[in-house]
Amino acid sequence: MDPVATTTLLQGESTARRTSVFMKFLMAVTGALFVLFVLMHMYGNLKIFAGQEAFDGYAHHLRTLGEPILPYSGFLWLFRALLIVALVTHAGSAYWLWSKANGARSTKYQVKKAVEASLSSKMMRWGGTFLLLFLVFHLLQYTTNSIQVNGAFESPYQRVLAGFSVWWVVVIYLLALFALGMHLHHGVWSASQTLGLTGTPKARRHAKLTGLAVALIVGVGFALPPLAILFGLVKK
Repeated sequence: MDPVATTTLLQGESTARRTSVFMKFLMAVTGALFVLFVLMHMYGNLKIFAGQEAFDGYAHHLRTLGEPILPYSGFLWLFRALLIVALVTHAGSAYWLWSKANGARSTKYQVKKAVEASLSSKMMRWGGTFLLLFLVFHLLQYTTNSIQVNGAFESPYQRVLAGFSVWWVVVIYLLALFALGMHLHHGVWSASQTLGLTGTPKARRHAKLTGLAVALIVGVGFALPPLAILFGLVKK
């Protein structure tokens, strides 16, 4: 082979590897931000068990954070903008890596079989896509109030109760939680690898246990309010 062509090929492979490492790093960092966000969001949702005054007060407080330096709801919109940027970065990096992985599998030069992926790993692609679609539905229902289930309510507490009093809304929510749990389970482990936190067998076990713990905590914590509302344990 021409030495120049060989050098060019090696440089291209090196650049591709560096790009893949950078994309994985972006996914790890943005993923950590989302883990923090879902834990905060879960905490806020659980305030539904404290009654309307506590839940509505919490929702109102989020809109007054930063006043008078920021306008009403200013902090929320800044945080939403940050999440949107992180979401685009996370999803874009994921789809780029998946496209490269598919291309590598299709080349005739690859002879080694890939290690069989875990269930959570296999579900990352379709689970992430489903989560994106659910996020749009969730925002239209509870943020913009464009989708109204059981009527329109000014009170966040009443809006949540009205939505989760309908069985199919709860089913969609639970399916999204299942996808989120699998995403977190594999994502925490993958991010730990990317950030160099799995260098020893003990560290790998801790990373896997942490991923499982985060998935279970988030899944159960988010599932409690809609199930309690559906079965009449939380009253209007």
